[in-house]
Amino acid sequence: MRQEQAQTVRQISGLGEISDRYDAILCDIWGVLHNGLASFAPASAALASFRRRGGVVVLITNAPRPSPPIHRQVLRLGVPPEAFDAIVTSGDVTIGLMEEQAGDRVLHIGPGRDLSLFDAAAQATGARPRLLALEDAQYALCTGLRNDESETPDDYEPELRAMAARGMTMICANPDIVIHRGETLIHCAGALARRYEELGGPVLYAGKPHAPIYHQALALAERARGGTIDKSRVLAIGDGMKTDIAGAARAGLDALFVTGGIHRSLHGEAPASPADPVELQRLYEEYALWPIAAIPALQP
Repeated sequence: MRQEQAQTVRQISGLGEISDRYDAILCDIWGVLHNGLASFAPASAALASFRRRGGVVVLITNAPRPSPPIHRQVLRLGVPPEAFDAIVTSGDVTIGLMEEQAGDRVLHIGPGRDLSLFDAAAQATGARPRLLALEDAQYALCTGLRNDESETPDDYEPELRAMAARGMTMICANPDIVIHRGETLIHCAGALARRYEELGGPVLYAGKPHAPIYHQALALAERARGGTIDKSRVLAIGDGMKTDIAGAARAGLDALFVTGGIHRSLHGEAPASPADPVELQRLYEEYALWPIAAIPALQP
C-alpha cells in the first residue's frame, strides 16, 4: 500500500489473483474470518491454500484478550488450524502497556469475559493488578462496554468526565469503534476512548492501527517461516479502514481491503457482488488510504 502507486484500486474476486507476490499474510479475524457467530469457510480456505504453497499466516486482531482464548474461539467457530500459523491480539500488547504503568490499582471498564487479560498480566509480571473503583484507581483499562448489547457510549459520559477531571490515563485494549456481531452493530472500547480524548483524557492504544501489534505479528511470521521476511512480501488483510488499512499503511505493508465487512454498505442490496466503485473511491479519498486491492469477501 504505497501512496505513490496509482490510486485506482483493483477489485479482485479471489486471493489467488495476488497471493504469489507475498510470503506472509497478516489477517484480521472479526469481519474477515468470522462474524462472532459463525466462520466464513471460503476465507479459511483461502488462507489454508496460501499456507500449502509455503506462505505464513498470522491472525492479527483487536480482541482485548490474550491470544490463547482467541485461538480457542476461532477454532470453536469453525476456522481450521490449517488456516493459520499464529495469533497476536490487542490483549497481548495491552499486557505490556499495563507493565509500564507506575501503579497496580486499575479501574476495569469492560465485560467480565475480558478478565482473562488480568490473569495473563499476572503471569507476565508475577503480580495481579488490583481492580478497584474509579475513586481508588490510578489508571483505567478499557476492554469494551460492560454490556455491549444494551449500552452505548453515552451511558459512560459521567464516568468518563470524572476520570478526565482526575487526569487518569486510559489504556484502550481494543481500538475498534464498532463491529458487527452477526447483523448487530456493537460498540467497542475505541468508541469510549475516542470520547475520553474529546474530554481531554489521555489514552494509550494497543492494537491496530498502532505499531506494537504489527511488530509482534511480523516477529511471529518470521518465527514461523524460520527466517527474515521482506516487508514488501507481506500482505495485510482486513475490513476496517481506520484500523486494518490505516495500520498496514503505517507499518509499510500492502493491504487487501475486504469490502463486505464493517463497510458492507458499499455493496448496497447485493452483498456478494463487487462494491460500488464510486463509493469505494470516495472512501479511499476520505481516509487518504489506497490498498493494493479490494475484495467483497476473502476467498481463494
